Amino acid sequence: MEIEFERIDKLIIDALREDLGDAGDLTTDSIVPSDLKGEGVLVALEEGVVAGLPVAKRVFRMVDSEIEFVYVIKDGDKVKENTTIGRVQGSLGSILKAERTALNFLQRISGIATTASKFVHAVEGTGAVILDTRKTTPCMRILEKYGVKIGGGRNHRFGLYDMVLIKDNHIDAAGGVREAVERCINNLKKKKIKTKIEVETRNLKEVKEALDLPVDRIMLDNMEIETIREAVRIIDHRVEVEASGNVSLKNVRSIAETGVDYISIGALTHSVKALDISLRISGSKVS
Repeated sequence: MEIEFERIDKLIIDALREDLGDAGDLTTDSIVPSDLKGEGVLVALEEGVVAGLPVAKRVFRMVDSEIEFVYVIKDGDKVKENTTIGRVQGSLGSILKAERTALNFLQRISGIATTASKFVHAVEGTGAVILDTRKTTPCMRILEKYGVKIGGGRNHRFGLYDMVLIKDNHIDAAGGVREAVERCINNLKKKKIKTKIEVETRNLKEVKEALDLPVDRIMLDNMEIETIREAVRIIDHRVEVEASGNVSLKNVRSIAETGVDYISIGALTHSVKALDISLRISGSKVS
């Protein structure tokens, strides 16, 4: 999967501006001579799936176009503790100025890829697909969803604009499942937009109501395992089925074994632990 840098360059620029401000790196500029060259190694300090190396490279190169960044592994590779994943060479001052921003991106995206990989592994052999959600860090969605895909999961809709997902608040506002679905269908026809329609259901009554409507997918939200299994039986492959709500590594396999097609998990992005990655300076010399 390629990263569309034209979509994230502004994000990187803003992140660097946030860190460097108008005055720059006061510490590095005070201590490190401008002609001092250095070399550093990026090391994963714990086991996980690495993702975001091209982003880290982009950060270093934006600070200093003469910095060389060499991959030792590639995005999607699983690493063990204390594995070297990349090397940087160039102005030591520039390396230090880019270090934290590059690591922040790399650690966050790798943490998401690592978590996604664990969920994908947990449902292996069931046929269920692990999906992310829109519960992402503001303005980081493109990179966080990239991390999910690198970890083996798939992306749900990217935003509110590329798929209809009728949730409980929409249903309550419309006065019922049928009313909500019909309003969406009419609006899509009016705007001449073709896209999938998914409807969230809270109980078997709503599942049966949604099944009689022209929807593409039914979401089973926060249902017990036995209720999910019964809903899957009722739907009987007539539309796609997605389970969501309170999914963890402890229960995801049980949910997958009910026969659902998809399991969406907000925890892939909203509360993931960053992968511990460090930059170690291995040498320096005056040019």
